[in-house]
Amino acid sequence: MARKDPAELVNGSAEQSGTRGAPSAFLEVRDLKIHFPTDDGLVKSVDGLSFQLERGRTLGIVGESGSGKSVTSLGILGLHNKRNANVSGEIWLDGTELVGASQNDVRRLRGRKMAMIFQDPLSSMHPFYTVGHQIVEAYRVHNDVSKSVARKHAVDMLGRVGIPRPDRRVDDYPHQFSGGMRQRAMIAMALSCDPELLIADEPTTALDVTVQAQILDLIRDLQEEFNSAIIMITHDLGVVAELSDDILVMYAGRCAEYASVDDAFHRPLHPYTWGLLGSMPRLDRERSERLMPIKGTPPSLINVPQGCAFNPRCAYRDLNGDKSTTERPELVEAEPGHQVACHLPLEKKREIWESEIRPKL
Repeated sequence: MARKDPAELVNGSAEQSGTRGAPSAFLEVRDLKIHFPTDDGLVKSVDGLSFQLERGRTLGIVGESGSGKSVTSLGILGLHNKRNANVSGEIWLDGTELVGASQNDVRRLRGRKMAMIFQDPLSSMHPFYTVGHQIVEAYRVHNDVSKSVARKHAVDMLGRVGIPRPDRRVDDYPHQFSGGMRQRAMIAMALSCDPELLIADEPTTALDVTVQAQILDLIRDLQEEFNSAIIMITHDLGVVAELSDDILVMYAGRCAEYASVDDAFHRPLHPYTWGLLGSMPRLDRERSERLMPIKGTPPSLINVPQGCAFNPRCAYRDLNGDKSTTERPELVEAEPGHQVACHLPLEKKREIWESEIRPKL
């Protein structure tokens, strides 16, 4: 299936996106906005995000803390309390629109059609119930089976994700598992109903390198088995390079760059992406330069800078005259399958990458 141009979907109004009808992609997010009213002002955590994902493919979403990655994932699963969050736009999952759906309809899809591996399994799993009890409960919500059948399924899932002696560990509590084993148990719970969309929010955080590699191998193997679509949310660009087919770089609740993994690592076009790559340690070769951190701090999502949100931290903003501080750049296709939101001319971006940035990485 030919992939649609995400630039066609970004920043369109909800009214315009509503006229296009159901999409052909398995998951398609259109102009998603998730805002939180607070006493200090409106927090625009996600402010016009669009992307799509097919079965069997993996989209990596990267960006600094506060860029809107986790808020996006919770929005897809319908986990925001609409009394506290203003959610608009469209989220289409296999032909079903989720933003306008009832809570009961979304709840029926959650777990069976889509599932999530949360960042901290210890706080995401109930401490008063055994791991097996929680997997059984999740399985029986969507399947009319007896407790004994569901328990056998829980044991099978724990064994499938590499838990040793699953017939005994099924009766253990979350605190009796190590960090890596808890993460495996969380994956078993998420996959218990064979979801077609799996969202992994920092699945390897706080795990040692060996366990990280095992978890990533497990996710890859399970994707091949179930042909799931996967959204991988992470700060770790190495994880993205290992698993993802495409990368969405988020900044201040919006998409700064969208590209294939190969383009994002070898031909990036946004200064923010350059900063992320420059701050990543390299073990495959010697570096003559120190790591290059991105200057400044992420912006307040209550008072996002005028124009390009990245302009206060961008070393190249003066090359655009005053456009960087007055005009918000739209996401446009710079090259086939490669979208970027930046005022710099394409040739200038290529020149800076080849002459200034790439030699230092």
